[in-house]
Amino acid sequence: MPSMPEDREDLKLGLAAEMLRCHGTIYLKAWGTSMLPSVWPGDLLTIQGSAYDEVVPGDIVLVLRNDRFLIHRLVQRRRGEDCLSWITRGDAMPDNDPPAASSELLGRVAGVRRGNRSFVPSGRVSPLHSAIARMLYRADRFRDLMLRIHAASLQAGPRRAAQLFRGAFGAVRGIPETSPSGTSHP
Repeated sequence: MPSMPEDREDLKLGLAAEMLRCHGTIYLKAWGTSMLPSVWPGDLLTIQGSAYDEVVPGDIVLVLRNDRFLIHRLVQRRRGEDCLSWITRGDAMPDNDPPAASSELLGRVAGVRRGNRSFVPSGRVSPLHSAIARMLYRADRFRDLMLRIHAASLQAGPRRAAQLFRGAFGAVRGIPETSPSGTSHP
């Protein structure tokens, strides 16, 4: 009897969770927008299984909740009488997630691959980053525009993204003008 797509997805999810619980490493593609601008849809994330004492507030973590993976930033660790829980929140979300049990925290994001570049995500969120995240959460048109610009920059490079940005917002100081031949003009 052929397996159903949901069964295969549950199997993959369980296998990935078990790999992380054994302190392995997995690679996941990001899909959602709750972590904008830190994590964009299409980013390839390197997730390392981590012990509870290896994860600190500010880390971007992977949580297994309701048979789904959730990638959010660790905001706080809480120690109760007999348990440890984790408070997470997406950078572009207004509220914290419900507390996660220790068994639900699977690992932390150790690296991000975006287009042709790789980097380690920052554990600190700057005031500018927070302001951009709030705008992306509250303004659907702004978020849609930024997602289009991001997709264009991955497909055609940063020069095309700058042209799209100028087309939407006009010339902006710090982004050089480019002529049709591709030469830049400060």
